[in-house]
Amino acid sequence: MSTHAAGTFEIESWEEEPYDEREGAKLTRTRLTKTFRGDVEGESTAELLMAYAAEEGSAAYVGFERVVGCVHGRSGSFVLHHTASSGGEPSASWSVVPGSATGELRGLRGEARIINEPDGGHSFALDYDLA
Repeated sequence: MSTHAAGTFEIESWEEEPYDEREGAKLTRTRLTKTFRGDVEGESTAELLMAYAAEEGSAAYVGFERVVGCVHGRSGSFVLHHTASSGGEPSASWSVVPGSATGELRGLRGEARIINEPDGGHSFALDYDLA
């Protein structure tokens, strides 16, 4: 049975570097840091590969993020795999990379949904299991 965790995150830094800007789409490599609050407390560093299509509002990214902190009071770290797209039917999700968790979070598995709030903030809902 899965446990539900929810909270917010704030992007603390965003460093984006284009590496291919040909016709059709701009490709970038982005490094960012976040602070998590709620059922997940901690900090993270992420590396994302992003594609901004020439069509207004269409974009996608994939990446990995290491979160160091606590989930419902259990401390450790884990890695998230990101996938997202916008334009058409937008979607954004995270999944815990199996075997990546440390400390009291060892065995963590799960999936999360990312919610972009109307005020510009970000929240998430994580459904997870601890083996």
